Amino acid sequence: MPDVLVRNIDEKTLNNWKKRAKRNNRSLQAELKDVIDSLGRTDPEEVKKEIRATLEKYKAEGRQFSDSVEHIREIRDR
Repeated sequence: MPDVLVRNIDEKTLNNWKKRAKRNNRSLQAELKDVIDSLGRTDPEEVKKEIRATLEKYKAEGRQFSDSVEHIREIRDR
């Protein structure tokens, strides 16, 4: 299996990954491999299709969605 080497990772970023690995009872390498494998299997176009289909289904069921723009602005401007 091929190897990948990533250099110059921000120390805070690396520490966050180490914490995440510890929470999941995995080594740092196993945690990063899991994330890379998961994201590598995900086709962005398929995800978009699933989201659109779900949204259309919800609309057909009559579900209402609030506009969260104001809420996001409020949080951002704090």
